[in-house]
Amino acid sequence: MIGPKLTLEHVSYAYGAQSALQDVSGQFLPGSLTALTGPNGAGKSTLLQIIAGLLKPQKGRVSCSFSQGAVGYMPQTSTVRRDYPLHVLKAVYTGFWPQAGAHHAITPTLKQRALEALHEVGLEGFEKRPLSALSGGQFQRLLFARLIVQDPALILLDEPFSGIDTKTTAQLMERLLAWHRQGRTILCVLHDPLVIRRYFPEAFVLCHHCIGKGLTHDLLEQKILFSDFETRISA
Repeated sequence: MIGPKLTLEHVSYAYGAQSALQDVSGQFLPGSLTALTGPNGAGKSTLLQIIAGLLKPQKGRVSCSFSQGAVGYMPQTSTVRRDYPLHVLKAVYTGFWPQAGAHHAITPTLKQRALEALHEVGLEGFEKRPLSALSGGQFQRLLFARLIVQDPALILLDEPFSGIDTKTTAQLMERLLAWHRQGRTILCVLHDPLVIRRYFPEAFVLCHHCIGKGLTHDLLEQKILFSDFETRISA
């Protein structure tokens, strides 16, 4: 699978009088693996929602040249309601909706794909467990299983490793790297400098506007990554 090229052209967005994004431009090449980073409140989640089509930019535009596949968006787990009377397997089934529609029957083939996805993320045997009974790490694994069955060409992840242990992070990172090897385009909101340095060849640094983009190694040498963001915001 070849992921799409994603282009941002002068994207701006505000919540009332509070500006979230200011004239953000950049390009993400097909098959790229990019860390979207910056301080809290810098507009990272807003940008991801605009790319996913959940918000419309108030200025500028986003263009995405798809070759195949859909957009897979994983929000922050803190924003996802977990009190729905839904068990794990049925939650994974929702990943088939972009392909089959909400009322399409789950065939034996689709069920097997869902079971295999749960096995891959370490949730085999959790099929009938309610969402409310999952720990934070287990729920994050479930969201990854849902993305696996969705099979998207463009993957957008908002803090996918927040609040989970090192072992779970490493296991889920392996799935993300497998997607990268398949040629999918991946954009991931992250704060952990160790994860970014180790796994992400490219980075996009946001403080309401873009203050740096390119190869992670080059941004580190230029002291753009993990520097004093608050000084940059007030400058």
